[in-house]
Amino acid sequence: MEPSLSKQTRVTPNLNKPVKSQSPWAIARRKFLANKLALISLLFLLLITILSVLAEPLTMSVEENNRIDFSQISKTPSSEHFFGTDKSGRDIFARTLLGGQTSLLLAFSITASVVIIGTVIGAIAGYFGGWVDNLLMRFTDFVMNFPFLIFVIVLAAIFPGSSIGTLIFVISILSWTGIARLVRSKIMAEKENEYVLSSISIGCSPAKVIFKHLLPNVVSTIIVQATLTLATMIVVETSLSFLGFGVPLTTPTWGNMMQEARSPDVLMNKWWIWIPPAAILTLTILSINFIGEGLKDAFNPKSKR
Repeated sequence: MEPSLSKQTRVTPNLNKPVKSQSPWAIARRKFLANKLALISLLFLLLITILSVLAEPLTMSVEENNRIDFSQISKTPSSEHFFGTDKSGRDIFARTLLGGQTSLLLAFSITASVVIIGTVIGAIAGYFGGWVDNLLMRFTDFVMNFPFLIFVIVLAAIFPGSSIGTLIFVISILSWTGIARLVRSKIMAEKENEYVLSSISIGCSPAKVIFKHLLPNVVSTIIVQATLTLATMIVVETSLSFLGFGVPLTTPTWGNMMQEARSPDVLMNKWWIWIPPAAILTLTILSINFIGEGLKDAFNPKSKR
């Protein structure tokens, strides 16, 4: 009996040994890295972003690419022009990278502005409540019901050839309402916890309670919503440019490339003019959405994916 008892003693686990716990951010990171589709999408987005940022060193400047070359009109893909040339003799590969530079710059800038505006307004409304909440939410409802497309069309008529900065400003001030409502609801639920009441009882200022205690606990929701907003802003810019109310045609964007390639002759006979920007645009939007879904699953403690 003694050998069996000693053997049993050796395999008995040490119950006094402390179990190392992981922080929510570490768990979220592990779950996100285990999501192969989200990870591949993130690598693809980083690749497209880097190539777009390095577009001019890798290819040519915008001024050089805008030059019309009659000897190179509508050339099929070759070793000289990887994606061929368009109806003006411009290199499609260079325009795709330069277009991504502008489209991604717009999308990231607008997303950052939307997140900042929406987070500040939603946090203030959710924390103070009462008449402050009513005032900010009625203003949010007013902006939400504002005719976005009509406003952009009127702006384009008043300021023909609007700059990229103007477009960023207009879209930003009309697109923050969804994040504001989401942050407000999260803050209203979070401020009832004991740690917030304790912070208020010891005399912490409202700004300190909001930015030091409340927002860090809802930042995961903001990150997920910002990711989905990024994909939406790329679609918005492309749609406006395709309709002729976005970035001026002299500046290459994915939307402008699609707008220039909408003739029946190009769609039927010159596939290399519209397929590259359309494919890159579609894959970029899909990758951002997959990243957003991966982040949502990673930050969701009930998710087993």
